[in-house]
Amino acid sequence: MNRKWGLSLFFALGCIAFVCQGGSSKNLPASVETDPALQRFQQMKFGMFIHWGLYAVPAGEWKGKEVPGIGEWIMNREKIPVSEYEPLAATFNPVEFNANEWADLAKDAGMKYMVITAKHHDGFAMYGSKASTYNIVDATPYGKDPMTALSAACAERDLKFGFYYSQAHDWHEPNAFGNTWDFSGKRDPEIYIQNKVLPQVEELLEGYGDLSMIWFDTPRLMNKDQVIELRNLVKEKQPSCLVNSRIGHDQGDYDQTEDNTIPTQVYTSNVWEVPATLNRTWGYKKNDHNWKSPKDLICKLVDIVSKGGNYLLNVGPDATGVIPEDSQRILREVGRWMAVNGESIYDTSHSPFNINGITWRCTAKPGKLYLHILNWPGESLDLDGLSSRVKTARFLDGGPSIQFNQTKKRLSLVLPQTAPDQINTVIVLDIEDEQAVVIPDFGYETIPAVWNLYAWEARLRGPDLVYDWETQSVDNFILAHNLNQLSWINLPNEEGEYLVDIEYACENDKAGSRYVVSSRRSEWDNQNTETSELIRVVEGTDGKFVTKRLGSVKVFSPNCAIHFALQKDLTSESVKVRKLVLTRVE
Repeated sequence: MNRKWGLSLFFALGCIAFVCQGGSSKNLPASVETDPALQRFQQMKFGMFIHWGLYAVPAGEWKGKEVPGIGEWIMNREKIPVSEYEPLAATFNPVEFNANEWADLAKDAGMKYMVITAKHHDGFAMYGSKASTYNIVDATPYGKDPMTALSAACAERDLKFGFYYSQAHDWHEPNAFGNTWDFSGKRDPEIYIQNKVLPQVEELLEGYGDLSMIWFDTPRLMNKDQVIELRNLVKEKQPSCLVNSRIGHDQGDYDQTEDNTIPTQVYTSNVWEVPATLNRTWGYKKNDHNWKSPKDLICKLVDIVSKGGNYLLNVGPDATGVIPEDSQRILREVGRWMAVNGESIYDTSHSPFNINGITWRCTAKPGKLYLHILNWPGESLDLDGLSSRVKTARFLDGGPSIQFNQTKKRLSLVLPQTAPDQINTVIVLDIEDEQAVVIPDFGYETIPAVWNLYAWEARLRGPDLVYDWETQSVDNFILAHNLNQLSWINLPNEEGEYLVDIEYACENDKAGSRYVVSSRRSEWDNQNTETSELIRVVEGTDGKFVTKRLGSVKVFSPNCAIHFALQKDLTSESVKVRKLVLTRVE
C-alpha cells in the first residue's frame, strides 16, 4: 500500500463527487444501477486483502536494524539497492503455504471476496510470469505458482477472487516510478508499461479464471491514455472484472478511501471501499503486534456498511506462507459474530439517518432497519426522526420482543440494563414501509450545524496510539515520535467559521505540551491547500474529562479534514482525547 497517495474520494459540499470522464475509453466506468458485477461487489461488504511478497523475508528488519514504517516499503525506506534486495528471492521458500487454509480463514471470518498482491511496489511477481523472470516460480526455491491454488480454493468456496497490481511503482525497473537510489536518470514509463505492466496484467486475466476485480494502486507517471489502455485491456479480456479508482484519471468502476480511513459521513449511491490493516503494517513485520480487537473491527465494519461502503481488511502472511496466529484468532472471532449477525451486513443499504454520534449505527433492507448498538445506552434508546411505523422490534440473535413507544418524531425502545452482546447488539425493526421514511433534518443527506468528531471515528497516525473503549478516548501518545495525530477525513460541511471545543483529560503533572487543531482543504495532488488552525497548550484536568472552548477555525468545502496533533516532546503523554465539537457560526 502507499500511504502517500491522496484521496480517491472527491467531496463537494460533503458529497462524494465522482467524475467519470470516459475520454477515448471504449469501456466506460461501470454504474451500480446497470452493472451486475458492481451490484454484486456492493452486496458483499467484507473482503480479505493479502499483502504477501519478498518483503516478508526481512520482516521489517535490514542488516540487524528494525526499519520504521510499514513492512512492504522496506526496500524504499532503507533505499536498498536492487542488487541487494533481489537475492532475497533465493531464500524465499514458503513451504507452509496452504491455499485451502487461507480460503477457509476468509470464509470463517465472514468475508465474501479476496484480493491478493500479484505484484507490489518492489516489482516481484507472486505468480509465474512470462513477462519477467523476477517471480516466485523462476526466482525462488519454492518454484510453484501459489495463485493457481489460491484462485481455485476461493472458487470452491464461492469466494470472489481478485488481484492487487502496482502499475506505476516498481522499484526493480529503471523506467517505473519510485527507485531514485538505483535509477536517477530520465524515465520512459511507456517502455515499462508496454514491456511489463500490460503483459503481466494480461497474464493475470488469462490464467486464473474469472476475476472479480483488479485492484490497482498509485498511477504515478501514467498519463490518461496509458490508464485507458490498461482499463481497456481488463475489460476486453474480462468484461465483468472491476477496476478500482486507483487505476487513475477517473477510470475506476468503484472507489477507495485513503488507507485506514473511514469517512465521517458519505452522501452517495456510488460504490466505495475502505482498505485497512489488522495491525499497523500491510506486509508481514515480525515486531508489529499492534492488533485491532475483534470489537474494534466489527464496529468499523458496521460503521462503513452503515455509510454504504465495503471493508477490505488485510492480513500479511510470513515468508513461510503462514498467516500470523493472532490474525487468524482475531478474524475467527469476527466470524463468530458475523455468523449470527451477517443478515444485518450483507446485501444491506446505507442508513437512512444522519448519524452524528457513537451510540448506534443503522443498516437497511426492504421493510427492515438494523440498529447496531456500539455503546450500550442503558435501559432505553431514543431514535429521533423515523416517520415509518414500526411493527415489531426484536434482537437479531433471538429472545423476547422489545417493547417500544412511537410518536411522530421519536421511537423509544425499552432495553435491558446491560447489552446482550458485549461487542455489538443488533436490534431489528420491522417497518411498514418498504424503504424507511425519515423526517427532514434527520435524514441521510442532512448537513448538521454541530459536528461531534469522536476519537473512535478518527484516523490514528502515531506509532502507539490506541482507542480505549472504556473511556471512549484515544491515548498512548508517545511524544518522542514526530507524528501523533487524529484526523477526521472528508468532513461534510458548509464552508464557514466554526467554533471548536475539545473534550479531553490530562494529569496535572503531565500538562504543558502544545497542540494544534487544524482545518485543511487539499486536492488529491496536494498542490492546492488551505489551512486554518488553532495552537493551544494542554492544561491539567486532574485526569478527569473536561470540555474547553478553543476558539474558531475556518472549515473548507470540499475536501476538508480536521486534525488534532500533539507536538514532539515528552510532556503530555497522559493526554486522552475523546472528541472535538465543531459548531457553525451562523
